[in-house]
Amino acid sequence: MPDEIYTVQGQEIGVNNLFKVTYDEENFPRSTSYAGNEEGHYKVSISLLGAIPIKNSSLTVSSRQYVVPSGEIFGLRLFTDGVVIVRTEAVDTATGEISPTEKAGLKAGDVILKIDGSKVTSSNEVSRLISQGGKTSFEIEYVRSDAHYKTVLETLYSLSQQKYKAGMWIRDSAAGIGTLTFYEPNSKIFAGLGHGVCDIDTGDILPFSDGDIVSARVGGCYKGQNGKAGELCGSFLSDSIGLLHDNNAKGVYGVMTKSITSDGAIPIATENEVKTGKAQIISTVDENGPGYYDIEITKISPSNNENKHMVIKVTDSELIEKTGGIVQGMSGSPIIQDGMLVGAVTHVLINDPQRGYGIFAETMLKTALEVTQ
Repeated sequence: MPDEIYTVQGQEIGVNNLFKVTYDEENFPRSTSYAGNEEGHYKVSISLLGAIPIKNSSLTVSSRQYVVPSGEIFGLRLFTDGVVIVRTEAVDTATGEISPTEKAGLKAGDVILKIDGSKVTSSNEVSRLISQGGKTSFEIEYVRSDAHYKTVLETLYSLSQQKYKAGMWIRDSAAGIGTLTFYEPNSKIFAGLGHGVCDIDTGDILPFSDGDIVSARVGGCYKGQNGKAGELCGSFLSDSIGLLHDNNAKGVYGVMTKSITSDGAIPIATENEVKTGKAQIISTVDENGPGYYDIEITKISPSNNENKHMVIKVTDSELIEKTGGIVQGMSGSPIIQDGMLVGAVTHVLINDPQRGYGIFAETMLKTALEVTQ
């Protein structure tokens, strides 16, 4: 049973057919299974068949939210907060092969924030700081699993390259293409991907500093096959269309900088309005721009999972012919059901490219509002 229930004005609430949700009479004098028109936060009671008390939960009633679903492909340019260690390597010293990075307790996935107290934001800054003449010992401030640490890195002299080396490969930025899920026409807030941008080597979500999204176009597609994910081939266009505010497990979020319209705005479904059955996705898979393709939502999972709230299956023969199903670059494709935006495509199942996962649109909107405030 959920500890928190979210609904919109006038919507019937309930956990499933066996359970009934009623308002707590002490803080809201009404016993009903409807949310009514009052926005706010309330205590509610969940009972089995309306007779056997199960637990108390909190209810948030909000107004219906409207956004414009997109399905347009975009290019993403992201710069990290600090630099990410993506690989360590040994240095050929006079006493053997030694990794200075590992000796200092550092490993792939760690994020270096400062060297000798100086903040670093690029690989060039790291190279400059550790190449200072005559200096071989450096204080490193870094982050691992959201915890901050300090260590001392001792560079070692490489016999083959005849210079001191730290023995690490680092990354300070990333670029790629994805699909824009929606934007809110009044605030210009946008959401895309439905999952975070991860480092290609470590698999960790890249720590975000700043970035933007740009217009892009599709140039082709490698079709997905069992055991091998397909991929859209795209290219960046010159104009920036939005500024990034965050990169996290639920997608990329920011504010549009280009002119936008409210034409085509549709309601966002709450979690309990999403159901198994027929739906459509909006995706750009060729030069013709966004198109609607048939899918089926086969399973719905609890929203406590970050970005795998539903399982979807592509049923559209045209899309299967073009792409083989879900491919990289389609992440963020809006999922439409009963005239509402219910979610976005997030992942493909490698062994079955016609199936994949989706995230609730309600979750993406809440995240967008949180990170852009």
